[in-house]
Amino acid sequence: MFSHAYCSERGGMDARRLNHETLTELRKRAVTSVQEGLSPEVVAKAFQVSKQAVYGWLARYRDGGWDNLDAKRRGGRRPKLDGPAMKWVYDTVTMKNPLQLKFPFALWTSKMIGQAISKRFGITLSKASVCRLLNQLGLSPQRPLWRAYQQNPEAVEKWLNEEYPKIKELAKTMKARIYFGDEAGIRSDHHGGTTWGVKGATPIVTTTGSRFGLNMISAVSPQGEFRFMVVKGRVNAPEFLEFIKRLIHNADHPVFLIVDGHPVHRAKTIKVFAEAHKGRFRLYQLPPYSPELNPDERVWNDLKNNAVGRKSIESREDLHEKVIGFLRQLQCSPSRVRSYFANETTRYAA
Repeated sequence: MFSHAYCSERGGMDARRLNHETLTELRKRAVTSVQEGLSPEVVAKAFQVSKQAVYGWLARYRDGGWDNLDAKRRGGRRPKLDGPAMKWVYDTVTMKNPLQLKFPFALWTSKMIGQAISKRFGITLSKASVCRLLNQLGLSPQRPLWRAYQQNPEAVEKWLNEEYPKIKELAKTMKARIYFGDEAGIRSDHHGGTTWGVKGATPIVTTTGSRFGLNMISAVSPQGEFRFMVVKGRVNAPEFLEFIKRLIHNADHPVFLIVDGHPVHRAKTIKVFAEAHKGRFRLYQLPPYSPELNPDERVWNDLKNNAVGRKSIESREDLHEKVIGFLRQLQCSPSRVRSYFANETTRYAA
C-alpha cells in the first residue's frame, strides 16, 4: 500500500511510523508541490520519501481527489494510471522528443500525449482528461526555446565558460564597451499577437496590399545602450562597415562587437578594418547556429511582436516612420535594453 512507502536512502523517513493525520497531510503537501511545478523527484527528496511513493500519491489523487489521499483509506480499485504509469507520462513529456516516439511533430500536444498513453497502456483519454492529467503532474503548455540541429553544444559550452569570460576580462582591462550586434528585416505584412473575434471565424485585419520591407542593423550593450542604422536594400559588407564606423565614432572607449558568423561579418574588408583599428575596435563571433545567445535578437522580437507587428502599415513611409519611432524610443529606455540581457539564454552576458 502507499502508506508503506519509505525512502530507501540512508537517513530517509519511514512513512509507516507516521500517524494517519500526519501521513495524510504529507501526501497532500507533496501532491500540491508537484502541481505547483516542482518535479516529483525533487518533492520526494524534500519530503524524504521515495519517488515511487510520490507518483503513487499522484495516481491516488487523480483517481479520487483529495479524499483518496486519506491514509485511513484502504484497498479500493486500482487507478487507470498507477504510480509507474504516472512516472512514465512525466518522464516522456519532460525528457523525450516526440520524434523519438515516431511522431511527425517535434512539439508535444495533448492529442499526441493521449495517443502515446493509449499505445503504451491501452487506455483512451479525452483531450480534457489528458490536459487535466498534465496539470496534475505540474506541467503546462510552454513556448519552447528553439535550437538549430546544426548547433554544436560543445562550442556553446566553450563560449559560455571560456571564450566570453576572456572577452569580458579583456574588455575590463582595456576599459572597452561590449556590444552585441545583429541585422534584421521587417515586412509590411508582418503581424504579431492575437485579436478577439467570433468563434469559428478567423478575424481579418485590413492592411495595404503592397508588400515592402525595411532592413536594419543594431547593437546593444549590457549597460543599456542601443545603436541602430536603417539600410536601403540589403545589408552587405559596406553597410556593415559603415555601421561599425558610426559605432566607434567619437567613442571615448574601445568597442568590442559580438556578432554571428554571417558571411558579411567575415568579409575581407571587415577583417582589414578590424586589424587596422585593433586598439579601438575588436570583432568577435558567436558559436554557429546560436542566435539565442545574442541579446540583440530580442530587439527584433520586440519590434516585430510588440510594436510594428501590432499596427496597421499603410505605406513604405509609414513603415519607416513607425520603425524609426520605436527604435528611438528604445534608445531612451536603457532599462528595456538591459531587459534583453535578462533572458535565460542571454543573462550570461549581463
